[in-house]
Amino acid sequence: MINVKAGSVTFQNVRKTFGAFTAIHDLSLTIEPGTLVTLLGPSGCGKTTTLRMLAGLEHPTSGKILIGGKDVTMLPANERDVSMVFQSYALFPHMTSLENVAYGLQSSGLAKKEAREKAEEGLKLVGLAGMGHRLPAELSGGQQQRVAVARALVLEPQVLLLDEPLSNLDARLRRRVRTEIRDLQQRLGFTAVYVTHDQDEALAVSDRIIVMKDGEIAQSGAPRELYEAPASPFIADFMGEANVLPCEVIQSDAGEVLVRVSNLEHRLQSKAAQGPAKLAVRPGAIRIGAPHAAGLRGRVLHSAYLGGHVEYEVETDVGTLFVIDHDVDHAHAAASDVTLAFKNRGIAVISG
Repeated sequence: MINVKAGSVTFQNVRKTFGAFTAIHDLSLTIEPGTLVTLLGPSGCGKTTTLRMLAGLEHPTSGKILIGGKDVTMLPANERDVSMVFQSYALFPHMTSLENVAYGLQSSGLAKKEAREKAEEGLKLVGLAGMGHRLPAELSGGQQQRVAVARALVLEPQVLLLDEPLSNLDARLRRRVRTEIRDLQQRLGFTAVYVTHDQDEALAVSDRIIVMKDGEIAQSGAPRELYEAPASPFIADFMGEANVLPCEVIQSDAGEVLVRVSNLEHRLQSKAAQGPAKLAVRPGAIRIGAPHAAGLRGRVLHSAYLGGHVEYEVETDVGTLFVIDHDVDHAHAAASDVTLAFKNRGIAVISG
């Protein structure tokens, strides 16, 4: 029986430098037990350094790290009660799947028979029952990834760490395996810290997303909150792409505002104050119509049919907008004059 011991994670004013370079600036965050939290951001933002400090593979220059309320700041990796699933899976090629899963158990002193029984249970847990005799080379990429997850889980860690676990898989397999990881986490209730640069992946698996930029937290919140209420142009564009436009808030009352973008006015839910602001508009939140319709005037620069939708680049007097339209039967050709209007969802007033 695999017994999950979901622990909390706390970073208290953690700073990490490499020579004159500061990778992490005064990081403070708390991860609740039994949640899956994703560290998301572009390359060089500090997410992997944060994960490595949690794993004990790096030590902070200053500050504290606690797991389950225990200060582990300077403890080595093998004393932290965490397990890690690496990007490369790091399976021993000469060992079978069962032997790979049992390896950590036997290394920690568990009797060989018990280790094998627990390893078999771990493989069953990830849907690989009866495949323990296979070598890693005899498994698909998705199956290798599941062996790596089983190997980590059978150690019954307080926290499971996943470092870009799906990056070696093709797009279709990534979608399937991320669903399996999320289902497993919810079923067992373990605490997981998941690192990725893929926004769709983060939105699909997370209870909470921490977006990092230049070694700091840019915004933290539930997936829907980050997508629908970005706090900055960086978050708006990074979390699913957005057109960031200059606007004027001309009315603000009871949580609703009226904004003006060029000749187009639009009402939406927001607590923004009156005055100049910026509007984040998702590509799918723009309605593209004929040139005689009311709206923001524009001209199609590029039009691309992608099966289920058409992608446009439309030149307007507030900049070039990226538009996604699912009306593939009435596509607008390049050089066409069009008008643009906003839908009710996928639009947010943001600061700075």
